Amino acid sequence: MNNKAVILGSNYYIGLSTIRCLGVHGIHTVAVDYSDRHTYAADSKYCSERLISPHYKEDPEGFIRFLKDYAARQSAPPVLIPCHDNYVEIIDEYLDELRESYLIPQTEKGLYTRLMNKESLERAAIEKGVAVPETVRVDEEGFLDKVESIIKYPCLVKPVDSPAFVAKFRKKLFKVHDRQELESAIRTAREAGLEVIVQRIIPGFDDHMYTFDAYLNQDSKVTHWVTCQKYRQYPINFGASVYTGQKYVPELYEIGKKFFEEIKYKGFAEIEFKKDAETGKFYLIEINVRITNLNVLLYRAGVNIPYITYRELTGNPLPPSAVERDTNLVFWYAYEDLLAIKGYLKTKQLTWKQVASSFWKPKAYAIWDWRDPKPAFSFLSMILGKFFGKFARR
Repeated sequence: MNNKAVILGSNYYIGLSTIRCLGVHGIHTVAVDYSDRHTYAADSKYCSERLISPHYKEDPEGFIRFLKDYAARQSAPPVLIPCHDNYVEIIDEYLDELRESYLIPQTEKGLYTRLMNKESLERAAIEKGVAVPETVRVDEEGFLDKVESIIKYPCLVKPVDSPAFVAKFRKKLFKVHDRQELESAIRTAREAGLEVIVQRIIPGFDDHMYTFDAYLNQDSKVTHWVTCQKYRQYPINFGASVYTGQKYVPELYEIGKKFFEEIKYKGFAEIEFKKDAETGKFYLIEINVRITNLNVLLYRAGVNIPYITYRELTGNPLPPSAVERDTNLVFWYAYEDLLAIKGYLKTKQLTWKQVASSFWKPKAYAIWDWRDPKPAFSFLSMILGKFFGKFARR
């Protein structure tokens, strides 16, 4: 296989799982990041090559030129796999140019961005008959009255541009409990130059969050898929998966397959749903269009998304497959799960007994792998360095 796999982002476990998913099949993996600091994914024994690129935001043109220059030196076009939303955004912006040098599943420029943008995603979902939480825009006439009569408190102030919001505030949204908090949150977002919307909270604990993870081929047909159920998130209630199980939910396949195929999507994507605790109805919350946090769980369950992507784009696609049973496997990001558990216990959303009983399941670890231990030790060293650094500054 002459085609290399260029993986964007090696300072997080998503990049690590992607490198491993490809490396186990003997594929030459190239870890690209703008720094060598905290890039523990590149310490994997499955990483064939590591490169330092210009910063994708500080020098986007330099970053694109770097990628193109690298591809020009190869004997075959590399497969390009982003592992962070910011990398997806710049790929989408330069998609036509990058497709001249790289193998990329998506062919429609702008589709990635429309699905990441909360407003355009909501419009697409409604158009295709997929339920979304009731939403009010801050520039609507009678906005505050609509919040009180339709949305009701508490409610969520969510960004239109999630990556920019997370980069600024280190959280995915603001939860507000009254008009004063709502106005303050909107003002804070505006001062940061960020557009927000206000959304109803779908009732239900964090275990009412589900995912539909799918790969669509170049004919925009779902060929591989898995469904999962979250158990714990960090930050709690409105964060990322830290303890999530594979769970077969056929209804999510029916909703997700129809939506993705009708919008002519290609490649991997993940829909996050929330099941209304009162009605049982599934609501689309957001879509991830890059390799997911749960990638190692999908792999352990039998669906290797990076390898599926690589094989199709290099002209040798794998046969369709899906996980149509419960495997009992769980994804575990231990570091943030411990922080989440502390929060759940403090707010009395979980008891010690509930936490302890949840651990008796086979695990797909976010970072640890006994066959490839070095990244885990690099990660531990990084965490200890941050801890002692904070301690020394006190």
